[in-house]
Amino acid sequence: MVMYITTDGFKALKEEFEYLKSIERPKVVNEVAEAAAQGDRSENAEYIYGKRRLREIDSRMRFLNKNFAEMSVIDPKLPRGERIFFGATVSVFDEDNNEDLKFQIVGPLDTLDDTHISYQSPVGQALLGKTFDDSVTIHTPKETRHLTICDIEYI
Repeated sequence: MVMYITTDGFKALKEEFEYLKSIERPKVVNEVAEAAAQGDRSENAEYIYGKRRLREIDSRMRFLNKNFAEMSVIDPKLPRGERIFFGATVSVFDEDNNEDLKFQIVGPLDTLDDTHISYQSPVGQALLGKTFDDSVTIHTPKETRHLTICDIEYI
């Protein structure tokens, strides 16, 4: 299954992978070796914690490595016309809360916060393919929202 990600998101994940591989993992391996040299491993907190941390690092590296093969990197700055597609920065008016919102539609492995939403989220799914001045109704587990699209940018 193809997973879309922005160029910035891909770069951040690659940097995280390289950091884990070349800096963090060798450091933890060294700490575990030093802790193991101290004797009884069953009561050695540094050894136990180090082994746990090493498993976490290896797990994260496997996750990233597996997902790199399935990622499709898209530059959000490339214009895609008048419709909302992956990477678009969208300004909407939330009719229920009477407020303006602005966010970029990104991938689930990109940074997700108040200004970035996943294209797989209910809001992201509802907005894809829409254009300026369209109104959408979004059903989430918590509520139903009514949004009107005010602006679409690819920045």
